[in-house]
Amino acid sequence: MNLAAKSVPPRPAPRLYLATPEVDEPSQLAASLAELLAAADVAAVLLRLKPTDQRTMISRVKALAPLVQEAGAALLLDGHVELVARGGADGAHLTGLAAMEEALPSLKPDRIAGVGGLATRHDSMAAGEHGADYVLFGEPDANGQRPSAEAIAERLQWWDELFEPPCVGFAVSREEAAEFAAAGADFVLVGDFIWADPRGAKAALVDAAAAIRQAHAATFGKARAGQG
Repeated sequence: MNLAAKSVPPRPAPRLYLATPEVDEPSQLAASLAELLAAADVAAVLLRLKPTDQRTMISRVKALAPLVQEAGAALLLDGHVELVARGGADGAHLTGLAAMEEALPSLKPDRIAGVGGLATRHDSMAAGEHGADYVLFGEPDANGQRPSAEAIAERLQWWDELFEPPCVGFAVSREEAAEFAAAGADFVLVGDFIWADPRGAKAALVDAAAAIRQAHAATFGKARAGQG
């Protein structure tokens, strides 16, 4: 029996990062949000706001932030750094290094600054060095194009093996969510396929969470057994 192997703490399963639909009128989302967040292990919610005047957008953030935070999750805005503090959000997700560098002074040290739009490994490393709280791989670009699931999984695995900040995989299906969990993602971002599921968002979210747990256990459980 290898007693040393027992001292290695189990690697936690990835947590969900739930992206909302584009929010215009928040009341419908607010009505279902508490139940959704209670149904699965959601670490954070990414709020996508429909562009309008700042006062209206701030009121939308204020309508949703307490619901998310009371469920133990963080609320991040998709862009709109200038609204984070005024709306009571926990941080922002930025696209690209330039946007992140511009936003850091207003977000740090009290709020979360996540970043995506990282086309190269060099950009990813630069984001980590500049203080990103997480890096996101796999989201569509401005033209709706994204890497293959295999390429995203490879990038997640590379990051997980070498760097400290958490990595997030952008999944467009239950299958991708499982694949990215097995690749070493710390979080899996799910969005459109959850809201579009004919069974309802709650069933889809629970299903995605189960797929993540199973893939994680199958991959990292075997790895630990092999080490022992």
